[in-house]
Amino acid sequence: MLFSTEEYSARLAGVRSRMADQGLAALLVSDPANIYYLTGYNAWSFYTPQLVFVPADGPMILFARAMDADGAFRTSWLPRESIIGYPEQYVHRPHVHPFDWVSFALRERHLIAPAAKGCVGLEMDSHFFSPKAYRSLVNAIPEWTMVDSFELVNWVRSIKSPAEVQLMRSAAQVCLSAMRTAVESIEIGVRQCDAAAQISRAQISGTAGIGGDYPAIVPLLPTGDEADTPHLTWNQERFQKDQAVVIELAGAHHRYHSPLARTLVLGKAPERLVRLSDAVADGLNAVLAEVRPGVPVRELARTWNWTLATHGLEKPSRIGYSIGIGYPPDWGERTISLRSEDESVLAENMTFHVIGGMWMDNYGYELSEAIRVTATGVETFTSFPRELIQKGG
Repeated sequence: MLFSTEEYSARLAGVRSRMADQGLAALLVSDPANIYYLTGYNAWSFYTPQLVFVPADGPMILFARAMDADGAFRTSWLPRESIIGYPEQYVHRPHVHPFDWVSFALRERHLIAPAAKGCVGLEMDSHFFSPKAYRSLVNAIPEWTMVDSFELVNWVRSIKSPAEVQLMRSAAQVCLSAMRTAVESIEIGVRQCDAAAQISRAQISGTAGIGGDYPAIVPLLPTGDEADTPHLTWNQERFQKDQAVVIELAGAHHRYHSPLARTLVLGKAPERLVRLSDAVADGLNAVLAEVRPGVPVRELARTWNWTLATHGLEKPSRIGYSIGIGYPPDWGERTISLRSEDESVLAENMTFHVIGGMWMDNYGYELSEAIRVTATGVETFTSFPRELIQKGG
């Protein structure tokens, strides 16, 4: 097992404590990151329906496609009797759903009535929980009162154990290798797709001592005029002289992610980009200086907004989010957002991707750090120079 039996027990206890607080008699977990957190199961099987049944008391049960059940046994700490495969004829059929079969399997095991004594939580905002899955459960188990669990497991995940922190440090070493590869690969005349291929190779190869994992998000490379918007990938065009390239990527190790963003110019940076980079650096440094346990998240946003305002700028979007385990399509935990409306308070061993991203008209700049809240301040997971990179100018 990747983690100790004691750690897995503590995770389940944390989930059940929160279930009790929310009045849940059972919880159905469908987010692959949450399934991995609770059971250790790790495979590319989340494109078909799967879930973990978590009762208020008693063993968890993992339901997956029959051909994936052995994979679940290979990677999960659960005993074989707690891993149940549903038949192949339920996969991608128009008039039946795997949760029809799962619901009957729960009924056969006399698990419906105990869960009917309270509400049953569903991960209503999970990327892999479809309307058809919901309809299947509602129709098959009318005894249950099903409610949104409001990212229950995700919130338990927000404070990392020492073992998880170490995995994120390892992921950061992979991230550093990938970012160095990105800077080396991006050259005038090189196709964007070829640079992306080199970055992906570095992400998966990792370092001599730390193997890489596939990241939840592919390398993002908004280039030239397109750098005025985030989340663009690459194309077959060649990099040109004086183009700016925003590089956002992550290192992943055992599904734990450490992201990083930097901006590179192939030539001499225009003055407007230099000014923007100075403003973003001031803002990010001011935010990191505020990080410590007990600080409300909104104070970080206030510090960012105030610093940016001194440069005559503003940023309407959030400046970061909680990170840890990640599966496609996202490495964020979908809980804490670093913005003025968030009521969360920082605690030791929370981990975040803090993003100074500014997208202007026909140009943009991004600078980010993956961080941990320490007992007295902040740990940045990577040590890549925090500056605008000018290459060949």
